Amino acid sequence: MLRHLAGRVWWYPHHPDPNNVEAGVAVITADGGSVVVDAGIGPVAAGRIRAAIDAAGLPPPRRLVYTHHHWDHTWGACAWPDVEIVGHAAGARLLEAEARRPWSHTYLRAEVEANPRLLASFRARAWAMPTWDGFRVVPPHVEFDDTVTLADGVVAHHVGGGHAPDATVVAVPDS
Repeated sequence: MLRHLAGRVWWYPHHPDPNNVEAGVAVITADGGSVVVDAGIGPVAAGRIRAAIDAAGLPPPRRLVYTHHHWDHTWGACAWPDVEIVGHAAGARLLEAEARRPWSHTYLRAEVEANPRLLASFRARAWAMPTWDGFRVVPPHVEFDDTVTLADGVVAHHVGGGHAPDATVVAVPDS
């Protein structure tokens, strides 16, 4: 369920159980459509987010902004086929490489067998993907290097850092 934070900013919260990987997603309303910040952990989660947007009576999404390239922020993008995706250029290169991998439960198992340290992350990915039908990793359609101001006044600014080289903050100055 979406919670109103301030002004035109809404929040779809992360999973309440810290053992379940599911990042929160922001929704920013605008006259021509909403801006979604991060895509959800997979197509099923993205569907729940889209249903919450509809239930709240918010404008349909027209743009999606990635805060960084990690799977739990981007794997839901394939369930948003009608939106423009904006992301940092470094993240775009990383997502292009991820898109070339043969994602499936078989692939996840093989990768964990080769590197057991991947178990927690890949188990969470498997949980997020009950089916791989129609799944694909989606790099951003629009890339930026430092800062981009979108037509609806939303600002995405690259901050980088240890968590992800493409880490981006999203600001809504009027909210």
